[in-house]
Amino acid sequence: MVTRLVLFDIDGTLVLTGGAGMRAMNRACEDLVGHGNALDGIQLAGRTDWIILQDAAARVGRELHRDLRHELRTRYVVHLREEILLPGRGIKAVMPGIREALDALSERPDVALGLVTGNFIEGARIKLEHFDLWKYFRCGAYGDDASDRNALVPIAIRRAREARVADVSPACVVVIGDTPHDIACAQAAGAVSIGVATGHYTADQLRACGAEIVFSDLSDTEAFLRAIG
Repeated sequence: MVTRLVLFDIDGTLVLTGGAGMRAMNRACEDLVGHGNALDGIQLAGRTDWIILQDAAARVGRELHRDLRHELRTRYVVHLREEILLPGRGIKAVMPGIREALDALSERPDVALGLVTGNFIEGARIKLEHFDLWKYFRCGAYGDDASDRNALVPIAIRRAREARVADVSPACVVVIGDTPHDIACAQAAGAVSIGVATGHYTADQLRACGAEIVFSDLSDTEAFLRAIG
């Protein structure tokens, strides 16, 4: 019987894509709002794709109305399918210990795995399929579902229940992420937060934001499994 729902963030927590998402989003903005570097100076880490695109459109005086939202998302997904195949800049890899942790958790009958991410669902799938990680996750909440990341954990819990993956209270949910936004969305839902300092934030910064448990990375599989419970 599943007694624990474990929800992972993607970028900086599961994988780094060498900037594929940013390049794809810049290309989408260049196609539709005429700004090829629309994301320059905009905070990306931990935020939903809708909020990022809203900020990018606002910089050039455009309102992110329904039609523009749809076209930007469509173009972004098309470009991401191309950009994810390129070497990119910086690190492009699965984060340390992730495969081992997912394999171990997948074997536990008391644990269900899901996602809670600001990525659009199509973007999440493209990124994780590239690294052969999509197969681990049976439910989730995505940037399509809400612009406010704090709304995503309750959506993921409801989806897990509807899919008969897990029927648990928020106190039995663990959110794993690399940014203060991940910690905040866990806190807002009453879930347990685990910070992992594999992104732009240090372990001390994640602790200061209220993360209940913090790892530098997930390479110590046994310690991570103990933290899950």
